Amino acid sequence: MAELRNCPTCGEFFNYTGVRDVCHKCVQNEEEKYQIVYRFLRKRENRAATVERIVEVTGVEQELLYKWVRKNRLHPAMFPNLGYPCDNCGHITNQGKLCQKCQEELKSELRTFEAAKEFRETLASSEKGTYLSEKK
Repeated sequence: MAELRNCPTCGEFFNYTGVRDVCHKCVQNEEEKYQIVYRFLRKRENRAATVERIVEVTGVEQELLYKWVRKNRLHPAMFPNLGYPCDNCGHITNQGKLCQKCQEELKSELRTFEAAKEFRETLASSEKGTYLSEKK
């Protein structure tokens, strides 16, 4: 079922179906910009261009480039200097929502949390089995 929304780019109303997050007019505009960027990157000498260089030459917004890399329209395997900001720290990454450093930190914190939880459970179960006797 379609939902009526405002286009975040131009402000016009459009039927949001879950497929595209902007109106039809803006989709066409984005597609034209994508073709400009893709033609630029197809040239052998431009394949290693950075996001900043692509923005400078093509005039396409940085956020659009990030969007295309996130949606795998521009593949970092083909264009090694492309990426998008990590959702946590903003460092450029090219897969997932978190950079490698943030992933490792999160895994470490989870291991610490699990170890503490296991320790508390062990402590609680040993206290249940221990009976205190009074000395007379």
